[in-house]
Amino acid sequence: MTFEDLNLIDPIKKALKEKNYIEPTDIQAQAIPKILKRRDVLASAQTGTGKTAAFAIPIIQLIHQIEQKKNNKPTLRSLIVTPTRELAIQIDENIRDYSKHTIIKHAVIFGGVKQGKQVARLKGGVHILVATPGRLLDLISQGLISLQSVKLFVLDEADRMLDMGFINDIKKLLKLLPEKRQSLFFSATLPDNIVKLSSSILTNPAKIVVNPVSSTAETIQQYIYYTNRPEKKKLLLHILEERNIKQVLLFSRTKHGADRICRDLRKKKINCAAIHGDKSQNSRQAALKDFKAGKLRVLVATDIAARGIDIDKLKYVINFDVPNVPETYVHRIGRSGRAKEEGIAISICEPEENAYVRDIQKLINKKITVVKDHPFPQTDKPMTEAEKKEWNKEKARRKQEFFKNRKSSRQGSHRR
Repeated sequence: MTFEDLNLIDPIKKALKEKNYIEPTDIQAQAIPKILKRRDVLASAQTGTGKTAAFAIPIIQLIHQIEQKKNNKPTLRSLIVTPTRELAIQIDENIRDYSKHTIIKHAVIFGGVKQGKQVARLKGGVHILVATPGRLLDLISQGLISLQSVKLFVLDEADRMLDMGFINDIKKLLKLLPEKRQSLFFSATLPDNIVKLSSSILTNPAKIVVNPVSSTAETIQQYIYYTNRPEKKKLLLHILEERNIKQVLLFSRTKHGADRICRDLRKKKINCAAIHGDKSQNSRQAALKDFKAGKLRVLVATDIAARGIDIDKLKYVINFDVPNVPETYVHRIGRSGRAKEEGIAISICEPEENAYVRDIQKLINKKITVVKDHPFPQTDKPMTEAEKKEWNKEKARRKQEFFKNRKSSRQGSHRR
């Protein structure tokens, strides 16, 4: 199947051709026809499967076909709600690319920055609005946005939305939306709380399940290096040089750890930047822009900050810290090997993380290839007193960040 087979209008087909989109992914092939037929949709698809295009393309077409006959100021017809600023910006950029030959006007709003420019864009009129919950509710309370004309509502990354404590914000938004609308619900996973929430949003939805979170893309080669904690930094440098890695997205478990990794890499004259929740929105966007432009060799990220990072042809992902939640591993490595491109995922494992690796392999039902031939193998050698002291500090920092993030998530912070 190609995009030519999906009954798309010429302006969209032209834009897709310019992006070298030829064959739709599974989620796109299944969702686009159903959305064009005005069905509600409940879709589950993991990171990297192209789900943004799966809902953005048909929304653009439906609105363009109606609004092109009118000459008045653009009216808000579609609302797309997503949990993080990075993801909101990414979706808006995709809409820009897919709609470039249509009459569609769009905007994105999110917290963490002054609202002036966003409000000015809204006053000019938009057909499609991408928003994070906090800023959206804030501007609604100021009387700057009305949802009464919305015909297409999308809740994206629903599982992450609930994880981050946005359930009450979502319930508030549902009360402000017209009852008669088409609703689309996209999530990487479909646990019971997600299914329950979807039942209050969707009417007789078409259910689509593609690439469940327990699976990893066949295009991604997975490797693991076992080492001791004090040797992780040295092993990272070895991997970067031995594999001649030009660009890599590297995951750290904590914000402090991300900053520390970046400092260590800079000492070795390696261009890098860190993105996490304590960084300002402007610095996060600047780092992501530099990474996409090839100005940074390493982008160090925490999991929440990385949600929404979509980089064409990103080959390498490195887990400096092996995640303790197996599904997180699948999400992380899904940043590479996108759109059927080849990807390589590397994990650096210390003894305390060995159990995490076993859980990951159980989830994905696959043995990760072990790289044994390297200069810093994992041994039973006990840590020195200095290393124990540093490790205890690190464990305390991880615990502190865990409870801090959990508290922030429960509050459903309006900064996002």
